Amino acid sequence: MSNDPLQQADQIHVNKDIDTDTDNVNTRHLRRMQRKKTLMDEKIEEAQRQTGVLLVHTGNGKGKSSSAFGMVMRAMGHGMKVGVVQFIKGAMSTGEEIFLRRFPDEVEFHAMGEGYTWVTQNRERDMEKAAAAWEQAKRFLSDPGIGLVVLDELNIALKYHYLDLQMVIDDLDGRPEMQHVAVTGRGALPELIAIADTVTEMQVVKHAFKDGIVAQAGVEW
Repeated sequence: MSNDPLQQADQIHVNKDIDTDTDNVNTRHLRRMQRKKTLMDEKIEEAQRQTGVLLVHTGNGKGKSSSAFGMVMRAMGHGMKVGVVQFIKGAMSTGEEIFLRRFPDEVEFHAMGEGYTWVTQNRERDMEKAAAAWEQAKRFLSDPGIGLVVLDELNIALKYHYLDLQMVIDDLDGRPEMQHVAVTGRGALPELIAIADTVTEMQVVKHAFKDGIVAQAGVEW
C-alpha cells in the first residue's frame, strides 16, 4: 500500500465499497435461495405419488440413447433389473452392449436390428426385425420383476410405421405399475408424447461430424 495518507484513505474507501457490494450480492442471493427453497419444498410436498414413468428422449441432437443408458446404470445402482431392446441397431457392437453384457444377472440386452434404415434399404425386412424386437419388448413389459425397460430407437420404428402405434401404446399402458420405460429416437410421434410422463428433446448446437470427424468409439458407439 502507498505511504501517501490520501491514497491510503482512497484505498480503504474502495475496499469498503467492495465489501459492501459483496455483502449486498450475498444477501440478495441468500434471500433468493430462501424463496426458492420454500417453493421447491411446496412442490416436493405435493408430488408424493409413487409410480412407474414413461420417458421419451427425442430430437435431432446427440445424447438420446446415452441418457437412457445412464438411467440403466442408475437403476442398477438401486438394485433394479433392467431389460434393453434395441430397434434398428444391431449390425455392429456398441460400447454399451459390450459393457452391459458383463452383468447378465442385472441386465438382459437384446440388439435386434440390422443397421440404419439407409443401410438396410429393405422395409419388409426391417418390419420383420421390428416385430420380433417388439415381442421381446412385450415380455419385458409384462414382467413386474423388470424395474426399467429401455426401448432404444423405438421412435424410428414407429416413425416409419414398422409397428402398429396403437398396439405399442396399449402395451406401454398395460405394463406393471412400478415399471419405468425409456424410449429413444428421433421423430417421436405426437401420440407417444401425449402418453409420456417426461419428454426431452435434444437439440443440435454443434456436432463434430459436420466438421468431418468420424464417429468415435466411446463417444458415439
